[in-house]
Amino acid sequence: MIFGAILAGGVGSRMNIADMPKQFLELGDKPIIIHTLEKFILCNKIDKIFIGVHPSWLFHMQDLIEKHIKVRKEDIYVVAGGADRNSTIMNIVADIEAKFGEAEDNYIITHDSVRPFVTSRILEDNIEAVIKYDACDTVVGAIDTIVVSGDGKVISDIPDRRKMYQGQTPQSFKINLLKKLYGELTEEEKEILTDACKMGVVRNTPVHLVEGEISNIKITTVSDYKIAKAMVGGNLID
Repeated sequence: MIFGAILAGGVGSRMNIADMPKQFLELGDKPIIIHTLEKFILCNKIDKIFIGVHPSWLFHMQDLIEKHIKVRKEDIYVVAGGADRNSTIMNIVADIEAKFGEAEDNYIITHDSVRPFVTSRILEDNIEAVIKYDACDTVVGAIDTIVVSGDGKVISDIPDRRKMYQGQTPQSFKINLLKKLYGELTEEEKEILTDACKMGVVRNTPVHLVEGEISNIKITTVSDYKIAKAMVGGNLID
């Protein structure tokens, strides 16, 4: 089975403009996370959709689903998120296996709740790639020159931009592989490796690249939020 996993366990500390996590802020006529959820609902290749939410916001998320979602409600499950990104993913994995059991052909498509402009093409390419390769990451080629500085004061390296990519989501995995990678981490590594794909990199497990889109932005800062509002027809200077 193919499981969608929308990660909404954070509290949005970098965008202090409201008394709620950024994924619940209004974007056009509905919250950011509902835009994201609708993209997953429209992808018929995704069998079930799990949303990992901060425990304090579980009921709010369920209320939003009741209010805004009219189709496939029976395919949506809300799960308490963990202390960090990877633990939220693993909480979702545990709930998937509690409800649907373990299977060699179970795959998970993990996605930031605050990337509401993900396209059907990106989702379908992730599904195709993860079935073929077991692990994949959505990326776009770096546009600007990448500058490396070891001390934050002077340049220590300028790598070849042709080899540089900016990571997005989804990040997708065969569930059994993801469990294996996570289970092999030390507690120290769990604190450091906050990106799920990096678990594969440090364990010499190939992670295939899937082409993303420049428009698949992550709404992290106030500026990002203004850009997103403009993208859905709002006022850029609000």
